[in-house]
Amino acid sequence: MNIRILAVVILALANFLAWPAHAQQTQALIRDAEIESDIRGWISPVFTAAGLDASFVKLYLVNDNQINSFVAGGQRIFINTGTLLRSETPNMVIGVLAHETGHIAGGHLLRMQEALSTASAESIAGFLLGAAAAVFSRDGQPLAGGAIAGMTMAQRSLFAYSINQEARADEAALSFLDRTHQSARGLLKFFKILEGEEVLLPDNQDPYLRTHPLTSERIEYVQRHVDSSPWSNVKDTPEHQVQHDRMVAKLKGFLEPPAKVLQEYPPSDHSLYARYARAAAYHRMPEDDKALAEMDSLLKDYPKDPYFWELRAQIYFESGRIAQSVAPYRMAVSLAPNQPLLHMELATALIEANEGQANAHEAEAEAKRAVELDDQDPDAWHALGIAEGRLGDTGNASVALAQEAMIAGDRHTAAQESAIAIKLLKRGSPGWLRADDIRSTLKIDKP
Repeated sequence: MNIRILAVVILALANFLAWPAHAQQTQALIRDAEIESDIRGWISPVFTAAGLDASFVKLYLVNDNQINSFVAGGQRIFINTGTLLRSETPNMVIGVLAHETGHIAGGHLLRMQEALSTASAESIAGFLLGAAAAVFSRDGQPLAGGAIAGMTMAQRSLFAYSINQEARADEAALSFLDRTHQSARGLLKFFKILEGEEVLLPDNQDPYLRTHPLTSERIEYVQRHVDSSPWSNVKDTPEHQVQHDRMVAKLKGFLEPPAKVLQEYPPSDHSLYARYARAAAYHRMPEDDKALAEMDSLLKDYPKDPYFWELRAQIYFESGRIAQSVAPYRMAVSLAPNQPLLHMELATALIEANEGQANAHEAEAEAKRAVELDDQDPDAWHALGIAEGRLGDTGNASVALAQEAMIAGDRHTAAQESAIAIKLLKRGSPGWLRADDIRSTLKIDKP
């Protein structure tokens, strides 16, 4: 298991009601092969019921303890770790994601952008009215008043539009759940948790309430559906519930204070979940001998679990015993060969171990497999670039590093590396064509 926290900046369009349209907020994304795979397994039938190609819908885990989820940038769903930690069953997570799927299927993101344009126009109009008054009064107060009035006009317009969208997304979510023979009780329970927070001051509310206005009508609508749907009493499968409880234990182990984790999962608790959480907490303390002892215990009971092997490897890697991490990473990959993150992690360990050409060749093969499975992971392209560089293939190394830079939004580095690749590679070769595509995307003239 490996949780990687990546700093990203998300334009706060969805949070227009809480911030000005130009505001930005820094978030952090978590990557974890096990959690991503499990959640995708739960929600993919809903994507299919919505008429979406599940392989094109991207799921992102946001490292934030507050309850929230949202759609941004096309078919991209973001869900906070706080939402996952507050959930009790997979059905609750599925209900939340079914609602977000309703936004995608309904084209709400595009419509929201149109509404934002209208709202922004109203805000500007109010600002200009205030500016005109300020000119005649020679006083800045009307200017501020006009700006506030304009923003209020915009927010009211957008708020009304948002409530309508939320109701439509609810309707779509309930339809998707029925089509996949799943209960809507999880979504209803989630709404009731949020209902208790509506009395709080806005600063203390979870952001979900600002981006997803909750009304009594919406809750009543979901309740009526639960009362009438033939699927309301369908339970999560035991397998899915185990996946959910593992997810919660892992997230707590990595994200909550270790003392709190050890209090909730004391050494006297020998359950799978407790050992998993303690292993992560001990590793963070750091008390790696205790962490490895927990992993030894888990692997004795579950020797074919790839994610237990992954966490064992991570403990070795992050404690500086990089060469020892390679074997457990290999075991994880052999047990879950279609997980791109595991291939990337093995490639990185092989590179960092730096034990000669054999390692470099294996790292190159693992990194290539990682980008075949997920060509949007910048770390996989980085590993491929380093491995190819060590093998003396400077041209293709530059292609990989240019691709990494493109995904990361570093246009300057992408331009530099693609220029190197164009000079070194044979015209028309696969690497040359990829570098040429990058330069075309950057609108750089061919040399």
